[in-house]
Amino acid sequence: MAAPGGKFFIQDNLHATAAHHQSYQQLWETKWKKPAEMGVYPFMFSTASDFEPVVSELVKQDFKEPYDWDAYAKMYFPQAEALSKIAQDAEAKGEIEKASEYYLRSSAVYRISRFPAPRSEQQRYAWKVGKENCLKGLGLRPHPVKEVLVDHSHRIQGEGEHIPIYHLLPEGATKDSPVPLVIIFTGLDGYRTELAVWMEGWRQQNVATIVLEIPGTGDCPAKADDSTSPDRLYSSLFDWVGKQEGIDQKKVAIWAFSTGGYYAIRVAHTHPDKLAGVVALGGGCHHMFDPAWLSEVNHLEYPFDLANTLAYKWGYGNDIERFKKEASSKFSLLNDGTLDKAKCARLLLVNGTEDEIFPIDDYYLALQHGAPKEARFVKDTKHMGEPMSFFIILRWLYQLFGIEADPIKQMQTLPFRPKY
Repeated sequence: MAAPGGKFFIQDNLHATAAHHQSYQQLWETKWKKPAEMGVYPFMFSTASDFEPVVSELVKQDFKEPYDWDAYAKMYFPQAEALSKIAQDAEAKGEIEKASEYYLRSSAVYRISRFPAPRSEQQRYAWKVGKENCLKGLGLRPHPVKEVLVDHSHRIQGEGEHIPIYHLLPEGATKDSPVPLVIIFTGLDGYRTELAVWMEGWRQQNVATIVLEIPGTGDCPAKADDSTSPDRLYSSLFDWVGKQEGIDQKKVAIWAFSTGGYYAIRVAHTHPDKLAGVVALGGGCHHMFDPAWLSEVNHLEYPFDLANTLAYKWGYGNDIERFKKEASSKFSLLNDGTLDKAKCARLLLVNGTEDEIFPIDDYYLALQHGAPKEARFVKDTKHMGEPMSFFIILRWLYQLFGIEADPIKQMQTLPFRPKY
């Protein structure tokens, strides 16, 4: 803990229980309804009306914690399938714009059904079908996003052969006219199918994008329980990036979201020469693994069982007690010496001061070790300091790349506005 008296900065709120943990009805009414109406995280590429019949039935059946994840997931499938059928019919008629929209809307319903992580059979099915529909929808857009299977050349036994990434290269990017690149690290529950929402906005700024999952999530091939697996993962990724003639190799940056911020801090220290800059938004590095923290987070800001989901992500299944016992010694970037490395890429740490997912204490700690870093804390906001943090980061990246642009215009590309 970094606050005076050996406490967390949010110590006074640590034992409170958020209303959304009482029932799904409370989750929808107090936390999810507004972002669904706005078409923003975690409801990218969707509209609230798509969820109304699902929400109605979940409330009627009084779903609440602890959730039966298979039963929960299946509640969404009829609506997701109906939206997918509309997309298929539209595509068959040559109505490409409509097909794209409905494939994406279907993928969004599948996404919430497998949220926060595909831990059960039906949730894994939702992840499979949801990403198929998402890629169809993104591929039918005027500037299609492509999936690339990058060779995981630095893998060891037990790791996958390929790193699935989403990639969007602006038209006109060539060896003679290369463009900057933003690599987006996804988080605990938002995968490449969701964070792709940022890609079109960056394309409009003539910046290429890559989106990929972090170890233990989505389709990431890295071993979830191996603390060194991200080093091999990113070595393989940078090998591929280095061969792309349309990318300006001196203007490669990473923007990592939430749990991805942990990996951003690590890669800034392990691969500093590959990066012009790194942004860790809402991440952690050490206190995020404290047993005292993990023992409280299941009833705080996160919509579901955060400690369980983190244990699953780091390869512990549902053995939360063993995760709490071992995580700090195994994964802390302080304990393994990462934070004290003499060399670090230019690194910006951004978060809300009242974060109840990963403690702001971790960023205070990071600033006290190793090479100097940059930081911006958004006062009186929770996880990731949204939406102000986005404007802070966009301006920082614009300056890094030498771009003259208005972040408001890029932010306006994020909310989903259905046409059909």
